[in-house]
Amino acid sequence: MKPNQKSKSPKKNQVEKMFDSISFEYDLLNGIMTFNSHKRWKKNILNIAKKLKPKNALDIATGTADIAINLGSISNCEVIGVDISEQMLNVGREKITKMKLGKSVSLESGDAENLNFNDNYFDVVTIGFGVRNFQNLKKGLSESFRVLNEKGTLIILETSVPENRIMKLLYSIFTRTYIPTMARIFSKDKSAYNYLLNSAELFPSGNKFSDILKSVGFRQVQIKPKLFGSSTIYIATK
Repeated sequence: MKPNQKSKSPKKNQVEKMFDSISFEYDLLNGIMTFNSHKRWKKNILNIAKKLKPKNALDIATGTADIAINLGSISNCEVIGVDISEQMLNVGREKITKMKLGKSVSLESGDAENLNFNDNYFDVVTIGFGVRNFQNLKKGLSESFRVLNEKGTLIILETSVPENRIMKLLYSIFTRTYIPTMARIFSKDKSAYNYLLNSAELFPSGNKFSDILKSVGFRQVQIKPKLFGSSTIYIATK
């Protein structure tokens, strides 16, 4: 299954170059900006997936492969991670090699909106902090729906804006001060974090995102807010 060879759109080229540019600092800054909470949330995804006893799983927008590596600990489960950023994948491949997970976890270039996998193929599909970067959100989610088998489950971890007014205000202050400051200190590409910050604020989270998932065919959607609603795990059943 080779990566899609279609020419990328300007936005996809922008996202690819952006993640290539921050690939080696991404894990560090992700930890700093979430106070390492992202590791716990990714473990939550693993625990949800484990209960489903999948034989195969696809991690879309796998980045440096944290979620794919976690899924690789599931017994008798083949895991594939795809991402448009080759540099992010290279960081992930180094992790997989060090952890000797090459037999259960593989990474390849791939476009979330044009997946090169058969219909009804995967038991579980996961996406961690990736759907807000889709050029066409519904198309990307429809692709996830397509490659899931009849009883498959989509598990998404994504940033969200707290619904509580006080928490929303505190969230806004935090994201507009702390995150840019950390980006200035640690990142060579400050514009990348401005993009990530803006995309997080514009993303249709909570019930709005649940409605979008249902509109592409998912039957049931569970919403699990994390850290006062600053991130959310969605569990969608085909």
